[in-house]
Amino acid sequence: MSQVVRDLPHGTTIVAATCDHGVVLAGDRRATAGNLIAQRDLEKVYRSDDFSALGYAGAGSLGIEFARLFAVELEHYEKMEGRSLSLEGKANRLARMVRGNLGAAMQGLAVVPLFVGYDEDSGQGRIFSYDVAGGPYEEHRYYSIGSGSPFAMSALKKLYADGMPADDAVLACVQALYDAADDDSATGGPDLARRIFPIVATITADGYRRLSDAEAGDVAGHVVRERMARPDGPAARLR
Repeated sequence: MSQVVRDLPHGTTIVAATCDHGVVLAGDRRATAGNLIAQRDLEKVYRSDDFSALGYAGAGSLGIEFARLFAVELEHYEKMEGRSLSLEGKANRLARMVRGNLGAAMQGLAVVPLFVGYDEDSGQGRIFSYDVAGGPYEEHRYYSIGSGSPFAMSALKKLYADGMPADDAVLACVQALYDAADDDSATGGPDLARRIFPIVATITADGYRRLSDAEAGDVAGHVVRERMARPDGPAARLR
């Protein structure tokens, strides 16, 4: 049984960063099964509703099911109640779903989401992380999950600035994913030959918006060109 679990496709790495009146969520595209690359273009970032989204790390099939069921549940609540849940309510609803998977997680089929959204009450973007028992925990400024998260967090620590525009936050997240792929074999970097790029979404007062493949490719291409001159990435300011 343990070998079967190890051979199932698993996904990492997800990053999120708040920006000026919103939040950015981005994920790489690689899925691994043991030491093999199981899929190069896996989607790990999903729209939950007009003002929220989630990305996942863990068992691929369960992560996709989580994302789709959560979106259906939010839509069902809105139709039944005539209004949408608050952002904290959505985070708590997702926590219940994660907690319900605890038995499977103990068998090795863990899924850990990273949930983000635009809080219409405060006018700000917010980030929520989870453990396998549910959570949730609100994170501030930026956060990352998955096997490449230590490297992504280190990159964001250098590149992040409070109140940065959404375009700058997108660039910082893609830089962070590049650094994660540089040091973590389970994280896939931009694939220029196959035109496979990170999935990047912004959530602001205007709602959820996923960058087109062309837009994500432009950002990824910019990062790759910069790394040709500076392989270790942009330096943080000391003053």
